[in-house]
Amino acid sequence: MACCGLPSLAGDLPAFDPDHAPAEPATLFARWLTDAIEAGVVEPHAMTLSTVDPGGLPSARVLILRDVDGTGWWFASSSAGRKGKELANTPWAALPCYWAALGRQVRVRGPVHLAGGTASARDYRNRSPGARAVGLLGRQSEPLSGSAELAAELERAEDRIARDPELVAPDWTLYVVEAEEVEFWQGDPGRRHTRLSYTRAGSAWTRGLL
Repeated sequence: MACCGLPSLAGDLPAFDPDHAPAEPATLFARWLTDAIEAGVVEPHAMTLSTVDPGGLPSARVLILRDVDGTGWWFASSSAGRKGKELANTPWAALPCYWAALGRQVRVRGPVHLAGGTASARDYRNRSPGARAVGLLGRQSEPLSGSAELAAELERAEDRIARDPELVAPDWTLYVVEAEEVEFWQGDPGRRHTRLSYTRAGSAWTRGLL
């Protein structure tokens, strides 16, 4: 199916003046995320996490951003699954997001660090019972015989959580991408896109247009 005729960057897109951008990217990201929320973007905190396997082959999946601050971009997952194993082998990731209604994307890249057991347990306990049950399965990305097997496993996990509300999945891990490069891309219907790049050296950020 040919997609070249489908519209892109249609409608009234917001302006972006890079001359008035803040000195560091987390502040601008929070501002753009707020704009996406106010514009009614569905799941504006969804981002794509890209990792590589030991052979250098990439894989990507959409996940939910947990937080962003001066340290970096936070997300959580089982360390026993595919993404956890790939991050353990190569602790670097790319983390792009795209808000189509605003014609905006942000590309984050940098090393990935573990938050530690206390923070990971707190993140797990703050999740819904259903999300905690899935996290407790401990078989992420492994072959499944059928939907009945998954239903039975989830029922057992939900029962364990009901009996022990403080239970934490042993492999649950909170991660943070400590960005070294962040690009803010504002699309333009006339294809005169604005690209602002932040690059970190030590604790200092430099900005420039691409």
